[in-house]
Amino acid sequence: MVSYAPVKNTDPDPDRTTPWQWVAVVVLSLSTFVVVTSEMLPVGVLTPMADGLRISSGTAGFSLTITGLVTAVTAPAVPRLLGAVDRRLVLAVAMLVLAAGNALSAVAHGFGLLVVSRIVLGIGMGAVWGLAAAVAMRLVAPRNAALAVSAAVSGVAAASVVGVPLGTLISNSFGWRAAFAALSVAAVVLAAGLLLSLPRLPRPAVPAGTSDRDAHEPLLRTRSVTVGLVLILFLVTAHFGAYTYVRPVLEERTALSPGAVALVLLVYGVFGLVGNFAAGALAARRARVTVLGLTVGIGAAIALLAIFSTIGSLTGVSVALWGLTYGGLSVAAQIWMTQSAPHRVEQVTGLYVGVFTAAIALGAFLGGTIMESGGITPLLWSAAGLSVVALAVGLIGPGPTALPGDPADPAATPEGSPGSAPAEPDAARTVESPAGSSAGAPAAAAPAGPAVAPSGKSKS
Repeated sequence: MVSYAPVKNTDPDPDRTTPWQWVAVVVLSLSTFVVVTSEMLPVGVLTPMADGLRISSGTAGFSLTITGLVTAVTAPAVPRLLGAVDRRLVLAVAMLVLAAGNALSAVAHGFGLLVVSRIVLGIGMGAVWGLAAAVAMRLVAPRNAALAVSAAVSGVAAASVVGVPLGTLISNSFGWRAAFAALSVAAVVLAAGLLLSLPRLPRPAVPAGTSDRDAHEPLLRTRSVTVGLVLILFLVTAHFGAYTYVRPVLEERTALSPGAVALVLLVYGVFGLVGNFAAGALAARRARVTVLGLTVGIGAAIALLAIFSTIGSLTGVSVALWGLTYGGLSVAAQIWMTQSAPHRVEQVTGLYVGVFTAAIALGAFLGGTIMESGGITPLLWSAAGLSVVALAVGLIGPGPTALPGDPADPAATPEGSPGSAPAEPDAARTVESPAGSSAGAPAAAAPAGPAVAPSGKSKS
């Protein structure tokens, strides 16, 4: 198994993650929350934003497409361009870029400036989201790697399921511009928090035992990576094609008031957070089964909404199921990717985030196109159909392969703490902690879940 050595500390138990290390994980999670909330906020304020900019709801929804396309380019490029630059500094600067993008959105009075603001926001988003999971693994003891990934990626899930409802509440109370302004302030605060809480994080070294071929082979030649990316492309396109326009669905088909819409989205959020941590624990052991189960749930929820959206109680059930299953997708798919290519975590994470955000862009674009030409019902059924395609891809292709001896394997009982694996000394590097003390930094990682072959190849 390839694993990261954690940032060392003075705790007598080297397998224990200290409270300060968890603080760093929490700050990282809050950063991803603000990043993805900034991207998704137009979903919750679509109607008032469109009215304020004097554009249609479909055109306003295209703003997600712009951000998604920029992020899709930025996220895979960042790990390749950083070299030895301190990842902590990169994350802080990216949050300041995000703050600038949100500030421009808050003052936009036409679609032109809105486009500029969403481009700036996409640059910051690609850097933060593309590095978050890989950095989270480096902050904790090996036994806590899967939990750290779940916590960091929970910011992504919470953005869709809690951030949007909160933004909707702020918009309803103070106007949609106030919601973007609040995110700008939060991004500045978190930039400072990242600098204070994270250790210095230089480029991770190639893990010991990794061949030169594995270190440089294109990731798309790993079958489980390709299958996972294609599944995500179809499923996230389906999700955002429908979710971008969920407010018009709830207002026009279910006839809910703005306050009731915010409440329904909050229900979506609560179930989404449950799904995030539940899926993280399950995916660490069985990534493929977990992702396929979430795919079924998302498709079923959208289909139920298409059929029963005029019935309030059944609409609530559909939205709750949707939140539960989509809330777990980000972390489960992230674990799928890192288990498939444990020797190139930053690169595969950047590629994954690039595809994920490109799918957001594609979903928002297709959703807007269908919404403008056919209406709500064709939109929901088209999204449900795409989720079926995603399920077929996952059933036909392979997932990451678990090997015996991993801490997630019930049969494995490594020496030391129960269920934990010792760090590999030759995979560690030295970095400086926030206080300036020397600390061991990880070199490369996979979440504390099923191990994968060093080559990252998967079972056919």
